[in-house]
Amino acid sequence: MIWLTWRQFRGQAIATAALLGAFAIALAVTGVRLIGAYDANGILLTFYATVFLLYALPGLIGAFWGAPLVAREIEAGTLRLAWNQSVTRERWLAAKLGLLALAAAVATGLLSLMTAWWASPIYRAARQAGSNHLSIDRMSPALFGASGIVPLGYGVFGFALGVTAGVLIRRAIPAMAATLAVFAGVQVAWPNSIRPHLLTPLRRTIALNVGRIDFISIGSRQMTVHATIRNTGAWIISNQTVTAAGRPFTGPPTSACLGPSYRACNAWLAARHLRQSIVYQPASRYWPLQWEETALFVVMALLLAGVCAWRLRRRQQA
Repeated sequence: MIWLTWRQFRGQAIATAALLGAFAIALAVTGVRLIGAYDANGILLTFYATVFLLYALPGLIGAFWGAPLVAREIEAGTLRLAWNQSVTRERWLAAKLGLLALAAAVATGLLSLMTAWWASPIYRAARQAGSNHLSIDRMSPALFGASGIVPLGYGVFGFALGVTAGVLIRRAIPAMAATLAVFAGVQVAWPNSIRPHLLTPLRRTIALNVGRIDFISIGSRQMTVHATIRNTGAWIISNQTVTAAGRPFTGPPTSACLGPSYRACNAWLAARHLRQSIVYQPASRYWPLQWEETALFVVMALLLAGVCAWRLRRRQQA
């Protein structure tokens, strides 16, 4: 059964291996240019291209590996023939799902490992520079899912999602489209809706540093101060300016901040003794969050595999 699965899958496997090989060569060639050049436009474009690929690969695996796996058998009418052989339907499904899910984890894991090696000078230079204006931090929502072990969980989940779509829709092309759409939706919603709550975030109130004010928005009756905090590598979930009593600061607007003098406005704000109330995940939670998120995606993949087994069993009985 493993040999049959490999023969059916070898085309996708060879194509994926070739893609990863070409990507590895490109990273090896460009990697030597990264030291001391992390702020160059070309380097940053390459960096964000690798991040995009890490997010896209699990969805592509689900669409091109998972979705046709069962849907193609149903469309061709060969599913019942496969089940009438000596191999039971449970073993047939377990072999296909197990082998290809492992291949999906290996593919995304290799890509994550290569990218981590290639991008390590960028992260190191950004930390030494102490600047977060480019959000080059592995705890940031945009980069967290493209580093560490989380891509492995994405790969397994994307594959299981594709198989489930194929089982339910029973047509390969629509199942591929549905897989890409659902996976993209999960990737967009997850960082801000689910990830912040995997571990209870910490809360802290610090004095407002008027030298770190980004901008001030002023309406007809209120004003809002937007200020950064020093770069600690933490993931800042929310950052609100509050009064000394702990209430949200809303002004009212003052002539000092309506005029052209930033110095006068900063002096007026400093006299208000404002503070910043922040909710954050510290940098020390990077790996606990990585394990938590990876485990959740693997569990969701197992649940989807259970849905596939249940649906195929009902189909076979019908």
